[in-house]
Amino acid sequence: MKSAYELAMERLDKQSPVAKVTDEQRAALAEIDQMYKAKIAEREVFLQSLVQKARAAGELMEVENIRLQLARETQRLQEECEAKKAKLR
Repeated sequence: MKSAYELAMERLDKQSPVAKVTDEQRAALAEIDQMYKAKIAEREVFLQSLVQKARAAGELMEVENIRLQLARETQRLQEECEAKKAKLR
C-alpha cells in the first residue's frame, strides 16, 4: 500500500515528467558552474581590494557603495549562470 506522498509524487510525474540529464549535459552544467564561480571570485577579490583602499583613505561612503556593487554583480552573475544552465537543460 502506497502512502499519500508516493501517490502525489506519481501524479506529479504524470503531469510534468522530470527531464533526464545526460552525462554530457552534467559535464556542461559543471563547467558553467565553475566558470561563474571563478568570475564571482575574481570580482570579489577586485572589489575587496577597492574596499580596503577606501577604508584606508577613510571613505566610508565609498566602502558602502563598493559593497553594494559587489552584491549587485554577484546577483547578476548568479542569475546569468542559472539562465545558461536552464537553456542547456
